[in-house]
Amino acid sequence: MLQSSSSAVRTLPLKRRICFLMKLTCFISSVFLFCEFLIYYVVIFQCRWPEVKAGAHTGNGEISTSVLKALFLADTHLLGEIKGHWLDKLRREWQMERSFQTALWLLQPDIVFILGDVFDEGKWSSPQAWADDVRRFQKMFRHPVPTELVVVVGNHDIGFHYEMTAYKVKRFEKVFNFTSGKLVTRKGVNFVLVNSVAMEGDGCAVCGASEAELTALSRRLNCSLQKQNHSSKRCSDMEKLPASEPILLQHYPLHRKSDAECTGEDAAAPEERNVPFREKYDVLSREASQKLIWWFHPRLILSGHTHSACEVLHAGRIPEISVPSFSWRNRNNPSFIMGSVTPTAFSLRKCFLPYESRVFTLYCAAGALLAILVLAHFQLLTPPFYFAQRLISKHKAV
Repeated sequence: MLQSSSSAVRTLPLKRRICFLMKLTCFISSVFLFCEFLIYYVVIFQCRWPEVKAGAHTGNGEISTSVLKALFLADTHLLGEIKGHWLDKLRREWQMERSFQTALWLLQPDIVFILGDVFDEGKWSSPQAWADDVRRFQKMFRHPVPTELVVVVGNHDIGFHYEMTAYKVKRFEKVFNFTSGKLVTRKGVNFVLVNSVAMEGDGCAVCGASEAELTALSRRLNCSLQKQNHSSKRCSDMEKLPASEPILLQHYPLHRKSDAECTGEDAAAPEERNVPFREKYDVLSREASQKLIWWFHPRLILSGHTHSACEVLHAGRIPEISVPSFSWRNRNNPSFIMGSVTPTAFSLRKCFLPYESRVFTLYCAAGALLAILVLAHFQLLTPPFYFAQRLISKHKAV
């Protein structure tokens, strides 16, 4: 009888320790699950599509009653084999994949545009590295059939102008079905895709072909915008497009001196805003910018490249939105743009992703709480009550 009682006493601490370890495991798992999975749902669930008037004339007598729901993101910069550390790759790609897949599930857009610099090392990656980067991209940005994904080329995908070759351009075009001067028309809304790296204006082979495609598309769009009874003879044999002013999508922003006029929590840092931009490197040249405005008379321009947000007006009436980077490697607060678009109107709203600093704060707070619980369990942490009692006892003894 005494022997069985003593064995029960010995097993009691073991059971308590097992129970404590199970509670710790549950706590750690819950924190990890929230910070690496659920937090994306909590944050993106708060985003709402902006409202826009749906009824709009398409120009051919018909009225469009539907609104196109479009997402715009930029500068994912998938790390390559040369500069990308495996742990950095794992972390950044998991964050972008979870954000993108969560946004698709919650927001259900009709179309998604990525405005260039999909890859970080496309400008110098080998065929094998390129194939690996493409495979990872397709896994991260997989999407259901109803949603369309359209990708614009950036300088990190094919190189700056002096690095750009026909081989790199064709390689990108083959994977993403991209051409400069490509027109994407959905629900009566025209989007013009531009290879802004090729807008150098020096007559290079790629540049010449790109400008020829853009001028041909400009003619088609301008002819479609003309009223039927005023259309010129040169437009008579032209295929008519929806009579809607286009939205211009490209990687480089149009020409501006700097980000000095940019504001907002995701604008460039104050010490960077007054740094002058270099033409043909940070922004398009003044001449190339004027050409695009003359050719297309766009109602809206969306661009990337700077990794920061900015909104400027060109010619006093054409808004350009610089979309910040979608990667936490470039920003603490990545975001994407939600657009509700009709042939005659649009409304935009920004959706922020989880702040990485807040995720780290959650991990640090959980780690501190975990340490306190472990120390208290093993009686290595003196409870405040007993600590105060000991101080009083020592004082009385003195």
